[in-house]
Amino acid sequence: MPTTYEASLAFAQSLDQVDVFYPFRERFLFPQHNGKDVHYFCGNSLGLQPKSVGYLMDMELADWAEHGVEGHFRARNPWLSYHKLFSERLSKIVGAKPTEVVAANTLTVNLHLLMISFYRPTQTRYKIIMEAGAFPSDQYAMETQAMMHGFDPNDAIIELTPRTGEYILREEDILKVIEDAGDSLAVIMMGGVNYYTGQLFNMKKITEVAHRVGAYVGFDLAHAVGNVPLHLHDWNVDFACWCSYKYLNSGPGGVGGIFVNEHHASNQKVFRLAGWWGNDEATRFKMQKGFVPTKTAESWQMSNAPVFNMVAHHASLDIYDKTSVSALREKSEELTGYCTFLLNQLTNLPFTIITPSNPNERGCQLSLLFHEKGKEIFDKLSQNGVIADWREPNVIRIAPVPLYNTFEDVYRFYEILKTC
Repeated sequence: MPTTYEASLAFAQSLDQVDVFYPFRERFLFPQHNGKDVHYFCGNSLGLQPKSVGYLMDMELADWAEHGVEGHFRARNPWLSYHKLFSERLSKIVGAKPTEVVAANTLTVNLHLLMISFYRPTQTRYKIIMEAGAFPSDQYAMETQAMMHGFDPNDAIIELTPRTGEYILREEDILKVIEDAGDSLAVIMMGGVNYYTGQLFNMKKITEVAHRVGAYVGFDLAHAVGNVPLHLHDWNVDFACWCSYKYLNSGPGGVGGIFVNEHHASNQKVFRLAGWWGNDEATRFKMQKGFVPTKTAESWQMSNAPVFNMVAHHASLDIYDKTSVSALREKSEELTGYCTFLLNQLTNLPFTIITPSNPNERGCQLSLLFHEKGKEIFDKLSQNGVIADWREPNVIRIAPVPLYNTFEDVYRFYEILKTC
């Protein structure tokens, strides 16, 4: 890729001509605008549908019609073990061992289940650290977790706040808050990538410092999984969870994911809420009293696999099997780099890019803070075939996803924005 950029369609198309991911675009279905593919920059909210979803769904429907209940054993992908289709593939995406991950439940359900296991406060060690302005579900979950144990959320939750006049958190400030909390800190639970600003946090360093003061560390990876390289096992993260409908393209409300470090997953004394599918497989069908958790992340499953809700996940991970997050990351940095270059040409528009300028501190999302007329400009983008994301009170988020977005998409977005 070039070290300098040009604000021209020909230049953008020349980048696409040498992009190894350009053919991957043909694996997805795009919404239409005036008979043409939209310029889709909303993968950070809902990824596009892989074309293979329909085929795989039809296959499961056919197996259900043919086998009925016996499809649990006789379906081409037996339903009894359907969730096991994902462990190996997810482990590569999040940097874990297959036994440390499971596709199950949904994001906020998983967050609560994991907090019940890892937020075990005492009267002196009960604090929770999270970023201020986290996604509402995370805020609500932390508030109610604290309340469930009899604590006032205003006292129990320590919020990480940017310095006055700044939009993103400084790493040294995050680490100082952890160190200052010391032995009052029970758990850190924050986003791996902040949904609003797109800031990518140094999860490795945060985990190291938190462990030094005796706290557990967990991450909501909704905006990080499939977007940035993760090494959860090597970073010694305690737990994490994510959704699959953003960068993992697994459909609205798609199945969530769980990571539990093997130190905890293999320890049957670690408390977890019990469900049938989390019980040890050797005794699961004996229908006996007394929960015996399987010694893997699968013990945080509550129920058998929701097969039809997992079909799109299967289709999307088939695409990820043909590449790697590290390779996608290279293109992602080029796409956001080119997009940033183009946006910086628009000196007449009243916005500030609040996503970190350092590529190592962001994913593929760029957040544009408009100082005026933001919603009006967003509506004009929509009317011209650009699907982006509006976040109150004044931010337009765009996510050039390397699996299906092109450099021409980025240029067309700039060209349309220039006229708004």
